[in-house]
Amino acid sequence: MARQRGRFVSANGQGMLYFGANRNRFARVKISLVRAFSVPLYALFSIVCSTHSVYATERHFAFTYEVATTAKGELELENWVTWQFHGGRNGDPSSSEFDFRHEFEYGITDRLQTSLYFADWHINDHFDSTDHVQYDDAALEIIYRLSSPVTDALGSAIYGEIRGGPQLLELESKVLLQKNFGQWIAAYNAALEARWRGEHLENREGEFSQAAAVSFEISPRFTVGAEALHEIDMPNWNEPEKSIVWMGPNASVRFSHWYVTVTALARLSDNPGEPDVQTRLITGYEF
Repeated sequence: MARQRGRFVSANGQGMLYFGANRNRFARVKISLVRAFSVPLYALFSIVCSTHSVYATERHFAFTYEVATTAKGELELENWVTWQFHGGRNGDPSSSEFDFRHEFEYGITDRLQTSLYFADWHINDHFDSTDHVQYDDAALEIIYRLSSPVTDALGSAIYGEIRGGPQLLELESKVLLQKNFGQWIAAYNAALEARWRGEHLENREGEFSQAAAVSFEISPRFTVGAEALHEIDMPNWNEPEKSIVWMGPNASVRFSHWYVTVTALARLSDNPGEPDVQTRLITGYEF
């Protein structure tokens, strides 16, 4: 899902390093980016040192959906935290944004899964001191698996989601593809969103996005890999804006009834108004 930007703002304008005088040759490196990559991955490697046996219904990626659905009659809880970092430019301070989602997943059949996002909310900490916690919306999601990524030539599923909140209505559809090759997993999503905002839902927006991911199973409980995210915004469903591309590492650890997945993405495209870094942490528990 595309997240609304510009929420949790920090007054920290520091955190940038430059390599010598040759700035045209080397891109600036942000301390926050290093932390985004190293801290969650270090925590996951520490957890893996345990010797408990697996599995929960695992999710290997944070921005890319997989074809697998929750087994019939099974219930699972997922909690999402997405952090986005904007580096300060032209004397402006850097800023951060935090979004939270809480989801119940239920397997209606072995192929059909429904999910309820009962609380999407965010935290604001703006310079004008209007700090507050705000509820945003709720959502209903359905995924139907068409084929298996293991036994079929290509795993596939279709996805639909509707979100509603104060002055917001959003519809999203996705095509999910996946293939497992031994210890390797490759996945791809293509999504189209339609969004209406405003008191009378008079403001229209659209977005086309793609996500791709690959992971390698180091052990039955631990995988590492990479994800890429590509977005094209279409304000008022008119001329598409410039493409936005992020890419970065990913890791996932799984135990008997729970899992933790984290992905840290850095922006590769020249879009100064978009987040330089976005990190998503998903925890899941199977009842």
